Amino acid sequence: MKTAIVTGVTGQDGSYLAEFLLSKGYRVVGLKRRTSLINTERIDHIYEDTNLKLEYYDLDDTGCIYKFIQKYEPDEIYNLGAQSHVRVSFDIPEHTVNTVALGPLRILEAIKNINDKIKFYQASSSEMFGNNPNPPPQGFNEDSKLMPASPYACAKVFAHSLVRNYRDSYGMHVSSGILFNHESPRRGETFVTRKITMAAARIKLGLQSKLCLGNLDSQRDWGHAKDYVEAMWAMLQQPDPDDYVIATGECYSVKEFLEEVFTYAGMDPYEYLDIDERLFRPQEVPYLLGDSSKARAKLGWKPKYTFSSLVREMYDVDSKKVEGYL
Repeated sequence: MKTAIVTGVTGQDGSYLAEFLLSKGYRVVGLKRRTSLINTERIDHIYEDTNLKLEYYDLDDTGCIYKFIQKYEPDEIYNLGAQSHVRVSFDIPEHTVNTVALGPLRILEAIKNINDKIKFYQASSSEMFGNNPNPPPQGFNEDSKLMPASPYACAKVFAHSLVRNYRDSYGMHVSSGILFNHESPRRGETFVTRKITMAAARIKLGLQSKLCLGNLDSQRDWGHAKDYVEAMWAMLQQPDPDDYVIATGECYSVKEFLEEVFTYAGMDPYEYLDIDERLFRPQEVPYLLGDSSKARAKLGWKPKYTFSSLVREMYDVDSKKVEGYL
């Protein structure tokens, strides 16, 4: 039985990945931060699985990373934990960089020093491409220029470069997935997609009167997190490590996402919409489209969900959740 350590197991990606790995027969060690609130909702349905073990950790704590590698002797480590909200990274840049950039460094050093045969996955981000004035028409690929436009993105570029450096310097099996926006019903409610679907569900039932959003013109390549965690796993099954863009190859604006949700819910979004300037980023990233042709060719990966099916699933789940509050 293979053992995998998953940081950020209670997050959107971590929960889907843990679920997927358990279905593959893995023993999964999920690492979660200690908070004063119970935050295991996303993994409650697999909590009783005897092959799932939860441990408290912090990416700031080098000692706990060494401890868990020595204790569980993992075959694979998936690093999905960190402060992941781009807008918030402008408000708490030091904390963001400490988790997003230095967290992977601590894990890579621990792997190198304890067992350099452990395979490592790093969650890179499409935000690394940033505010690129000349986006390629077919989408950004693994060789596109990186122009990070937030503290979060800058930290991701550091970690992404570090993975390549450790791979080339020490021959380690370490790979990065440059994931474009991926959503699901498990997305945090502070992220714009989930904010929209939850608001639509609440407005439909008369529990909310307004939806406040920032920039509606930003365009993103939106996929489903359930599809994307399968790509993470596939990367570590390859004989050689590498970096891969994971994306749908289709781009939609926040405005189009909003309209898709509210149209499906049978409402006019502009009857309820307020634009709040405080929700704009200090530096906007207007357009992110991904070219995942390498992943499709080498990993045999392709998305199963369409934009419309993603939107409808998110709204349907939120509708049932909101109805449960009544």
